[in-house]
Amino acid sequence: MTREANLCKQCPVCNGVACRGQIPGVGGIGQGTAFINNVQALKKYGLLMDVVNNIQTVDASTTLFGKTYSFPLLIAPIAGIKNNYGTDIPDYVYNSELAKACDEEGISCFVGDGIDMENFFHLPARAIHEQGGQGFVTIKPWVMDKVVERINLVKEFDVLGIAMDVDAAGLPLLRNSVTPVENKDENALRKIKELCGDKPFIVKGIMTPEAALIALRAGANGIVVSNHGGRVLDDACATMDVLEEIVEAVQGKMTIFVDGGFRTGTDIFKAIALGADGVLVGRPIALACATEGIEGAKKAINKLKTEFNHAMRMTGCATVKDITKRKIKKQTM
Repeated sequence: MTREANLCKQCPVCNGVACRGQIPGVGGIGQGTAFINNVQALKKYGLLMDVVNNIQTVDASTTLFGKTYSFPLLIAPIAGIKNNYGTDIPDYVYNSELAKACDEEGISCFVGDGIDMENFFHLPARAIHEQGGQGFVTIKPWVMDKVVERINLVKEFDVLGIAMDVDAAGLPLLRNSVTPVENKDENALRKIKELCGDKPFIVKGIMTPEAALIALRAGANGIVVSNHGGRVLDDACATMDVLEEIVEAVQGKMTIFVDGGFRTGTDIFKAIALGADGVLVGRPIALACATEGIEGAKKAINKLKTEFNHAMRMTGCATVKDITKRKIKKQTM
C-alpha cells in the first residue's frame, strides 16, 4: 500500500531544482545551489569502460567498522519524516522499516536526531537496537550537556557507532531552539569521542582537509564528507569537488564516507574511485521507504546495487579494491 509524502515533488530527476528553498521539505537552503551543485558535480566524471578481461563475476562486498556490506552503501540520517516529507508515519516506524530493509539487503543505515529527543532520537535509536544493532545513531551538535544526555541514552542500545553531523550547527531552527546547537572544535570532538567509549565515532559535515585532520586528531574513527544535502549553506561547494583532497590529507588513517546528490550505482562507483570507503544516500531511499515501506526501500537499494555491480563488471573491476581513479575520467562539461 502506497502512503502519501506530499512535501516531496517526486521529480523524475532528484536534483534540487524544483524544491529549492523548501525547508521544511526536502529542498536546499536559499536558492538551492548547494543541493544542485552536489548533483551536477557527479556528472563531471565518466566511467572508463573496459571489458577486455576474463572477469566473469564481481564481488561488490566491503567491510566497514567490522561489518560486511553487500556493496558500499549506507542510508543517510533523516529526522522529522513528517515535517520534511509530509507523510503520516512517525520517525520510529520509518526507521524501523528502513533498518529492516537495510538488514535484509546487507547494508546499514544512520538514524537522525531532532529537538524532540524522544521521537526524533530515542525511538529511532531503539529501532536500530531492535533490528540487531546494525546501524549508526546520529547526534546533532547540541550544547554539551545535551550531547552527554543522548550518548548516555544510547549506551543501553546495541548500535554500530555514533555520528555527529557537525554541519547541523548551521540550521537556523536548531540554533534558535530551546536546546541550541553550537560549533564543535577539536577539544569538544575529543570529549565526545571519549564519551563514545569503544563505539566508533564518525564526524559528519567535513568539507575541507583541515577539518578532516582536526577530526582525526580528536580521535574520530571516520568522517562523512557532507554539506548536509545543501540544507545549511547556499553556494556551498559540492562534496565530490572536495572529496579527493580530503582523501589525500587523511592518508588512509580513518574511514571516509561521502554523501550529497548520489542517485545511481554509477554515482557510488565514482566516489569509491576517488577514495571514499562508502557512500551515504538519503532523499531517494527516504522517499521510497516513506511511501512504500520496507519493500519500497529494498527496491530502491536493489536498483543501486544492480547498477553498481554492472559498473564494476563493465569497467573491469572484480572487487571493490579494483575501483581506482584509473576507472573514471573527468569530462569537459
